[in-house]
Amino acid sequence: MRTDPQPTHSGFSRRKFLKGLGATSVAGGMLTTAGEPEAAEQAAPDPAAPVGPGEVTITLNINGEDKTVSVEPRTTLLDALRNRLDLTGSKKVCDRGTCGACTVLQDGRPVYACSILAIDAQGTVITTIEGLGSPEKLGAVHTAFIENDAQQCGFCTPGFVVATTALLNHTADPTSEQAQAALGGNLCRCGTYAGIKQAVLDAAKAMKGGA
Repeated sequence: MRTDPQPTHSGFSRRKFLKGLGATSVAGGMLTTAGEPEAAEQAAPDPAAPVGPGEVTITLNINGEDKTVSVEPRTTLLDALRNRLDLTGSKKVCDRGTCGACTVLQDGRPVYACSILAIDAQGTVITTIEGLGSPEKLGAVHTAFIENDAQQCGFCTPGFVVATTALLNHTADPTSEQAQAALGGNLCRCGTYAGIKQAVLDAAKAMKGGA
């Protein structure tokens, strides 16, 4: 004669175990679905999170155009301009932010491109010497530098032209002292400072329509 198996001490049978397992699986699936938006929110990239060390894609506004380049986060604006965008007018001389040969305009202010990370220049307007004119279309500052022999080797000249442009954009009629102070961050190893100072004053006069 067959008899039913004796219940365990806990009163928990195999049938009850399987039923409980199924209910737990369903509930777990519901919890996962409900929690997806929160998980997605947590997975959103943090703009303050570090990037690199490999290359990242950035967009720079250079001379009125957006340029997309891939650079390592440690790449300076100067190296990005020269090595990735073929804008070699900004010269790499000291690479220490002391000579001014790499001067560019950032939102209208003269800055050393060797002292700014390219990734940090995003969202700003960068103007290089190439954006201020060309051999076929010289501006008043370029012309004044040529007429006053304000260059010899010419290696530092782009930085001086950019710095002079920044000065004249804000001070239309600078004094000799103001010109000297404004260009104090640029060095000329050839020593053409007298010609440079006169070029600044002549460019200011030309931009005002003077002779």
